[in-house]
Amino acid sequence: MITWFVPRDSAARSVGADAVAAALREQGDTVIRTGSRGMLWLEPLVERMDEATGKRIGWGNVSAQHVLTSALEESSPDFLGVVEEIDYLARQDRWLFARVGVIDPTDPQDYQAHGGIGGLRASLAMSPDDVVEHVVGSGLRGRGGAGFPAGIKWRTVAQAPARPHQGDHVSAPSHKYVCVNADEGDSGTFADRMLMEGDPFCLLEGMTIAAHAVGADKGIIYIRSEYPDAIDTMQRAIDIAREEGWLGERILDSMLTFDVEVRVGAGSYVCGEETAMLESIEGKRGMVRAKPPIPALEGLFGAPTVVNNVLTMASVPSIMARGAQEYAGLGIGRSQGTQVFQLAGNIARGGIVEKAFGITARDLVHEFGGGTRTGRPVKAVQIGGPLGAYLPADRLDVAMGYESLGEAGGMLGHGGLVVFDDTVDMAEQAHFAMEFCAEESCGKCTPCRIGSVRGAEVIDLMRRGVDADSNEELLRDLCEVMTDGSLCAMGGLTPMPVLSALDNFPDDFRASGQLPPQEARS
Repeated sequence: MITWFVPRDSAARSVGADAVAAALREQGDTVIRTGSRGMLWLEPLVERMDEATGKRIGWGNVSAQHVLTSALEESSPDFLGVVEEIDYLARQDRWLFARVGVIDPTDPQDYQAHGGIGGLRASLAMSPDDVVEHVVGSGLRGRGGAGFPAGIKWRTVAQAPARPHQGDHVSAPSHKYVCVNADEGDSGTFADRMLMEGDPFCLLEGMTIAAHAVGADKGIIYIRSEYPDAIDTMQRAIDIAREEGWLGERILDSMLTFDVEVRVGAGSYVCGEETAMLESIEGKRGMVRAKPPIPALEGLFGAPTVVNNVLTMASVPSIMARGAQEYAGLGIGRSQGTQVFQLAGNIARGGIVEKAFGITARDLVHEFGGGTRTGRPVKAVQIGGPLGAYLPADRLDVAMGYESLGEAGGMLGHGGLVVFDDTVDMAEQAHFAMEFCAEESCGKCTPCRIGSVRGAEVIDLMRRGVDADSNEELLRDLCEVMTDGSLCAMGGLTPMPVLSALDNFPDDFRASGQLPPQEARS
């Protein structure tokens, strides 16, 4: 009997992985469902163990018809050879995604056989303060976009006293929380989803280590409603983790008591901001809170709260198991460790690339991504989601790191790169940025709520050739007000893609005189 490995990742399922798995089972073979290796242009990527070498060999773009016609042979044109030796994978530095695509995501024995729970056991053998300092020493920074040092945030929560919920009597139980923001809404990003679907115990292990470090007793994973597979997988993993003694009371026979629940978001982009997420979890409208106080001191229900992104929290187990110094030795400057880059848009080979900080955008787009899918020249790459800057093709040699991208006028964000070829209209992209802000603004502050609407109107006037010089000046003034006056990054960063498009591609704003009238567009 042959054992096959077939992804259960959403991307693979969307192109027929379930049908492939069913066909393999129908012919009497064993099928293990895994996450995705991250080579999305090859999905469904099906693997089997080569007994002669002990390594997995694979086939790309497999359909149920391939199975029915016995086309999965090594002579097949879709045969890839040893999967781990595919250049796209072999050149990566997989710390965080080491198990994704390899293990059955909800098999606790498979997880432990591939190093799982080692970080938690090491942490429970240490004092909470030592765990915090270990994370500080690793140089781990927030992977959700802000880049704030995770260990410093943990230290702040650890030093804050637990508190009853706001409004509760002072004698009510006191709490601290660990909240994971999985409201992954940036364009071209999907690493959070893939991690939750492919290695959910890793995220739970990281949260439990954080709970031990800061003294938290409750954890919440806030997942966007558009991720039903991730929601189901995380919930199943939580149930199994309780059975294994990895969550609940006296975790792994220690004094730690900590449990986790999933909360589902309702489609608001702004809930990717930590305080808006906390408002949503509390049952309120997702609107940004003014700071101070910071969530580390007064977070969920007024209690001290660790808020980290999925990739940040899931990085912790390997850091604790393999050593902070080994992790800190990767990267450049203050951008230490690895980053999971996501290649999307007009790209020949879209998917996940985990590399140490310092790789260039050019290498990611051309060496890993293979250039554009259309075969036309690259015109621009947007890095960091819909609020990130557009870098032109001749400026892609910038090193991927927090500071280096900032110096180049951009930002790392969640590590997504969206590629555009030379047919894109950058004025239209700038207009989209303002429209997106207007649609997704929580409405709490005027620069974001009104500025985005006016920004879209001004760009329309420029594209029609109406007093272009004065409207460009007006647009720049408006962007300055939004940057300086908005309450959060939603309005504060929307000018970044607008101004980068205007600065790098000015002709696109003046060569669109044939833009149809507003009534025709609507």
